Amino acid sequence: MLSYGLSESTKERNVTEQSLDLALPSPQEAKEQLEQALFEIRRVIAGQDDMLERVLVCLLAQGHLLIEGVPGLAKTLTIKTTAGVLGGTFSRVQFTPDLVPSDLVGTRIYRAGDGTFDTELGPVFCNFLLADEINRAPAKVQSALLEVMQERQVTIGHETHRVPDPFLVMATQNPIESEGTYPLPEAQIDRFMLKVVIGYPAHDEELTVVHRQLVDAPDLKQALSLDDLKALQRAVFDIYVDPALVSYAVALATATREPAAHGLADLAPYISFGASPRGPISLVQSARALALVRGREYALVEDIQTLTRDALRHRLVLTYQALAEEVAPDVILDQVITAVPVPQIDLARRSVA
Repeated sequence: MLSYGLSESTKERNVTEQSLDLALPSPQEAKEQLEQALFEIRRVIAGQDDMLERVLVCLLAQGHLLIEGVPGLAKTLTIKTTAGVLGGTFSRVQFTPDLVPSDLVGTRIYRAGDGTFDTELGPVFCNFLLADEINRAPAKVQSALLEVMQERQVTIGHETHRVPDPFLVMATQNPIESEGTYPLPEAQIDRFMLKVVIGYPAHDEELTVVHRQLVDAPDLKQALSLDDLKALQRAVFDIYVDPALVSYAVALATATREPAAHGLADLAPYISFGASPRGPISLVQSARALALVRGREYALVEDIQTLTRDALRHRLVLTYQALAEEVAPDVILDQVITAVPVPQIDLARRSVA
């Protein structure tokens, strides 16, 4: 006899979702929780405030982060510390030219004793994965990582294994070396929600870094549980985004594809391809998360503008002329932000929307 009722696993999932709905924090409560987490992280990480904020934004928006910076800027320590503060599992994979996909996602191993195969899961099965120097691994390995980032699962043999939830990949690139690297194809780098470019710390921040090396590392306290993080992720969906703000995000992306139509004809020789539709999607999603981080129940134009460079810089394909003249994506995006008209948002409409 056919049964059209819910399966036990579906019922359990629905009960879990309902319990999470009841436990959703208010924006002010979310801000306090995230500030407590940031306080613990900053006990280890000095400076790099923008990077730390973007890590939280990607976590809340359920995206992934690409960080570009020279060695020694605490990229590895940041994600490891974040995992400790949030109570999640952490894995670090150093990408090298001899890496193969099975080193990342896992493989099947033959047991000669009983003539069976066992599945050994790879290091991607964690909550926080650091893909160190992702551009040093060949295309097959990069594709394997980006597939699990998108699908949140790995198929080994005839079995599909889902990665833990939540799942954040923070990949790093070293901008000062090009020998022995495999640049990410544009279609693959597009899968990262944000790309952050970080520089050297200020004098006082570096002074703090050096002083902290002279004493024992602090004992981190877990500020949030993974269930708390899931509730915060769900709270992001309640952040109000005015339709005019969504249109503004799309207009910013369109201006990179059709610069002449927005009074930016001088930029046309520098852009081969503008931002893909994932650009404004990532921009709006991350703006909602940033609003929650800052304790608001609505997104503002400032949130969009703050994240425009991070959401779009890696989605621009520049021409050889731009590379020859050393025109950086951020220079182009600064002009785009200036040229695209800023919408007037009436937040009073939130109660009606």
